[in-house]
Amino acid sequence: MLTLLGVGVVVLGFLLRFNPLLVIAAAVFVTGWAGHISLVHTVAALGHAFNQSRLVSVAFLVLPVIGLLERAGLQEQARMAISKIRAATAGRLLLVYLFLRQISIAFGLQINGQAAMVRPLIAPMAEAAADTHGGPLDEKTHLLIRAYAAATDNVGAFFGEDIFVAIGSILLIKGMLDQAGFPVQPLALSLWAIPTAILAFVIHGARLLLLDRRLAREARK
Repeated sequence: MLTLLGVGVVVLGFLLRFNPLLVIAAAVFVTGWAGHISLVHTVAALGHAFNQSRLVSVAFLVLPVIGLLERAGLQEQARMAISKIRAATAGRLLLVYLFLRQISIAFGLQINGQAAMVRPLIAPMAEAAADTHGGPLDEKTHLLIRAYAAATDNVGAFFGEDIFVAIGSILLIKGMLDQAGFPVQPLALSLWAIPTAILAFVIHGARLLLLDRRLAREARK
């Protein structure tokens, strides 16, 4: 249970609005100390995670490309495309994206969800689908749909990535369990991640369908 101190460091650091990078680094070292992981292995794990982080490719490759596409009207084209599909609703669209996000990351395919997909494509398309069925939306509803779009990407990525046996989180879990005296194989961890991913899909999928009902109810009002 002491390894959960790292979570407490993250929560406290964000509440106090410290530098996010310093908060994450402090949480890593606290977790390593609590888990009896040597300083060398902790630094190695931190360096590996940073090197494999999506933020590196997003900052220097994806974001400039997305910026140019948005300047050329990417969001407007996405809204127009989805508005022509009468069966598309915000919840159904996000449900399909949730499925694709989980499947793709389960096979190790990173699509840089928030920067490359959610902001320029998924969120505008979900808003356009809601506009088509319920009329013009107010600012509060727009923000609600964007929040659901971001949450859908997070749920899909978080609960789908551990199915991929070669991802860093699987190796980290294996290392911590081995040091705690519970040797496991990476494949076993990946297989046991499948029921969790399915359950996450069902729960969040239900929330997305309830979102459609909520938007329809507000449209009627």
